Amino acid sequence: MTYPLSLPANGPLITLTHPKPTLWIIELHNGQDSRLTAELVDHGLKPALDVVERDWRERWRTAQNTKDKTGGKGALIIVGRRDQDKFFSNGLDIVNVIPNPNFFPTTFNPLLTRLLAFPIPTIAAINGHCYAGGFMLALACDYRVMTDGSKRNAWLCMNEVLFGAVWPLSFAAILRAKVGDQRLQRKIALEGHKFTAKEAYEDGLLDHLVAGKTVDVLAKAEEVAEKFGTNAQTGVWGLIKRDLYRDTLEMIARDLRATNAVFDDAAARSRL
Repeated sequence: MTYPLSLPANGPLITLTHPKPTLWIIELHNGQDSRLTAELVDHGLKPALDVVERDWRERWRTAQNTKDKTGGKGALIIVGRRDQDKFFSNGLDIVNVIPNPNFFPTTFNPLLTRLLAFPIPTIAAINGHCYAGGFMLALACDYRVMTDGSKRNAWLCMNEVLFGAVWPLSFAAILRAKVGDQRLQRKIALEGHKFTAKEAYEDGLLDHLVAGKTVDVLAKAEEVAEKFGTNAQTGVWGLIKRDLYRDTLEMIARDLRATNAVFDDAAARSRL
């Protein structure tokens, strides 16, 4: 594979780099605020995850054959647009998502389940505002590193309750899996609270706060990747997560797609 890899090829919305043998970085760059669209997910993020997993598994298999105990090490970072310090992701592109009944069951939910069970550690490098679907994307990762907001304000918020959007089953399932305190679940889901980075860290939504800009957030994320990427080398990181999040994965699978020929055709075309 030749890096960097920009996807989709006809209008890149993400870029995948491989700066170290054990590290992959996906950068979101759909406009300035990296809103999540079906095109970005189906033809950007999903194929990028395929590339990362294929590369890592090849390294892992080679390590098994050569008895190289460190060869299966690896981690993935997802970061917002690197040339700004304002947004990780401003959430779903609602105008395009609402008319698409297949978006959650065939596009976004499979992305979330893929991340929940991904075979190497995943780190969300939250370099700015992180809203709604972007918040869920970050929660689906194993670790979250965020700017502390000292250089520029940065918020985390699930704001659907404020503009009248119903959650898919996947959002509630992931929230229950990643946030144990029911009072905090209520604050996130029903109050639409806008968390400062400091609040989110104190409430356990974040693992690290970083003073500085995107480059500093990425540097801390790389430290986390270096530390925990070692745990991927036995090959069981993803297998343990499948059991850890089994109930969550099963609940997400209940988000059934609409079944008629027109909707089925639309879902098929989005994948092709």
